[in-house]
Amino acid sequence: MLFRNLILKSASLPPVKKFVKNSKLFRPIVNRFIAGETLDASITTAENLVEQGYNVSLDLLGENVATVEEANTSTQHYVDLLNKITQSPHRDKINISIKLTALGLDQSLELAEENYQKLLEAAKPANIFIRADMEGSPYTQTTIDLVRRMRIEFPNTGTVLQSALHRTDGDLETLLADYCRLRIVKGAYLESPSIAYPDKKQVDQKYIEQAKKLIVRGNYPAIASHDEQIISILKKFVKDKSINPTSLEWQMLHGIRRDLQAQLKDEGYNVRIYLPFGEAWYPYFTRRLAERPANLLFILKSLFQK
Repeated sequence: MLFRNLILKSASLPPVKKFVKNSKLFRPIVNRFIAGETLDASITTAENLVEQGYNVSLDLLGENVATVEEANTSTQHYVDLLNKITQSPHRDKINISIKLTALGLDQSLELAEENYQKLLEAAKPANIFIRADMEGSPYTQTTIDLVRRMRIEFPNTGTVLQSALHRTDGDLETLLADYCRLRIVKGAYLESPSIAYPDKKQVDQKYIEQAKKLIVRGNYPAIASHDEQIISILKKFVKDKSINPTSLEWQMLHGIRRDLQAQLKDEGYNVRIYLPFGEAWYPYFTRRLAERPANLLFILKSLFQK
């Protein structure tokens, strides 16, 4: 956790941010994990992945907007994205992920709720699923409350839970009772030990426990991991419990462990690629680096893998 915290803290320094964003050294790495900076580039990449047998979740990067105008602009970009997906012959395989701070949550709950509803209404005719991504712990309760409220009218939405947080066991029970579609992740935000488990082993154990519960009781659960050991444990659990592999999906990040993505797909599992795009890629990129100490070396090595 020390190395992870060091990366996150270092990445927040303006000189580091400027260096990474402008350095030609980092550009090939960024290009590997970000599906371009434009809507058209993202749709092209998404359709190519669907034709290879994957599902896709598109995410327009850009959280914590600073003004109401930026929130409304971000919302309109998502409406444009939904319209593009609706026109795609692969629209049943493509959904979107959003961050509520991109819709104005820092400005007001009312603004974020209005923009969230606007997206759900735009997605409803084509039955496109919208997942509200979980952000840092200050937003956890608000996100859960808003998703639960929206699901009353719009069942085509769900959210994410982070196993690193102490509170997640309780949140999981609440949302399972709502039959809410969930993605389970370990968590990639810098949190206090009073809020989150500081030890990786604790986080891994919680993740496995919660993922098993979600697999058994969830509504088309999304198991998001690149950890081969954890994936093996959960695959064995699925087999031992005689659970239909198509009743869940594995979710993995674009550009990371493509060999493992293909293996899961070939084994008959649904695999969804989380596909971020847009100009505001820096926070997303630094969180990927910080998720575990091996990621820095792993990302560099992955440039030489298929």
